[in-house]
Amino acid sequence: MTLLLIATGGTMAHRSSSVATGRELLELAGPAPVRVVVEDVLAEPSWDTSVSTQLALARRVRKALAEDEFTAVVVTHGVDTLEETAFLTDLLAGRARGGIVFTGALRALSAADPDGPANLAAALTAAADPALRGAGAVVCLGDELHAARFAALTDGFSSAPHPMLGRLVDGRVRLTSAPPPRPPVADGAPETDVALLKTYPDMPPALLTTVTDLGAQGVVLEGTGAGNVPVELFGTIMELSQMDIPVVVASRAHTTDIGLAERMGAIGAAGLSPQKARMALMVALGAGGGVKAATRYFSGLRN
Repeated sequence: MTLLLIATGGTMAHRSSSVATGRELLELAGPAPVRVVVEDVLAEPSWDTSVSTQLALARRVRKALAEDEFTAVVVTHGVDTLEETAFLTDLLAGRARGGIVFTGALRALSAADPDGPANLAAALTAAADPALRGAGAVVCLGDELHAARFAALTDGFSSAPHPMLGRLVDGRVRLTSAPPPRPPVADGAPETDVALLKTYPDMPPALLTTVTDLGAQGVVLEGTGAGNVPVELFGTIMELSQMDIPVVVASRAHTTDIGLAERMGAIGAAGLSPQKARMALMVALGAGGGVKAATRYFSGLRN
């Protein structure tokens, strides 16, 4: 059994005057449960991670499991956008059976009590456990395991309002809930030009047409807890839908309802957070197809 460790820097690797390599992090984490091959990937700071980097990581994970015969993959990642990259990886992983675990750190390696080495040790142990094979991408911090679909950065990571996937107990994975259903298989290269806009009362509709005029092939709107968006946007949502530019509405409270916007042609985000809905819309538009393809893909995510 061989595991691939992809190290991208982030807080976990930050020292006062340098950045630890993946090999150095592995040594600090202590003895690994299986053989580990390390790859260092040059990446931007997590708060500014580019879509191209996120796609490169997702594709490397998929290739490692599907073609390179690795049993599992662990990715170290800055926590700011870890949940988005982990979910994109989940969407592109297809039916890969290997364990996929993302981990990071809240405190730098130069801190008096860095949490990175322990988090990496836990992630390696979790990835090597057969319980996570076929479960999709998982986020591991401390001894907690969160499905990438639900993981959200708080003061650590949380799956709320969904149950946590599981935890590590005595060096073994103990699942406390079932993994979410696997997403529809992705077709084609994801469309990277998808906009995300937070709605607010009296929001001018021109904001929607501005991003599409600049090239956005789809738009995700963050609505209220009940999934509503300002009525001023209804006409523009309808116009964009008729132009075959999908508009997805995601509730800030992760509810599945999107209110009256659905009658205007908007697509519900299947309970995804706005930032993850953007990842899903990118994948949905990979093979073209516009509104119809996006509607079909998000419908598949609800199953």
